Amino acid sequence: MWATVAATIRPLSREPVEALAAAVEVKATQPAAPRPPPPRGRVPPVRPAPAVVAPRTSLQAATLDGSWDKGLRSGTITPDRTLDLHGHHLDGAWSAIDYTLERAIAAGDRVVLLITGHERRGEPPVVRGRIRAAVHDWLASSRHSAQIAAVRAAHRRHGGGGSLYIILRRG
Repeated sequence: MWATVAATIRPLSREPVEALAAAVEVKATQPAAPRPPPPRGRVPPVRPAPAVVAPRTSLQAATLDGSWDKGLRSGTITPDRTLDLHGHHLDGAWSAIDYTLERAIAAGDRVVLLITGHERRGEPPVVRGRIRAAVHDWLASSRHSAQIAAVRAAHRRHGGGGSLYIILRRG
């Protein structure tokens, strides 16, 4: 088929059309390279190479001004907004966190107190502490993560181990 098309086209070189058509026919008559036999057994799926992502500091390790850390440790900083997640299920908690962060950023708040409840150790028949375990990942992957400066454990006066401070960046 290619030889038919090539014979109807005027070549740019000075060689005659018949010589080009003969070269195409020679290539068409040559046997194709043998294909390797198909692999035997189970073949693992081809997975794309992982994307190289610049390492990002976690929100717990983010640095704050020394006076901020001192105020948070001593409990003298008063939260601008509070969200209590007691009684929420996972999806409801995520929606509540997202909504509260949206409202806090719009209002220019700096500190949000997030009450998650104390983490329960062990595996009783009812698994507890799922929200607490997922909060850090949620915050890191949130659409508001760029506005979050740091996440710190709350002072005893604000709930201690069952609460977190979310410190927002200045608008």
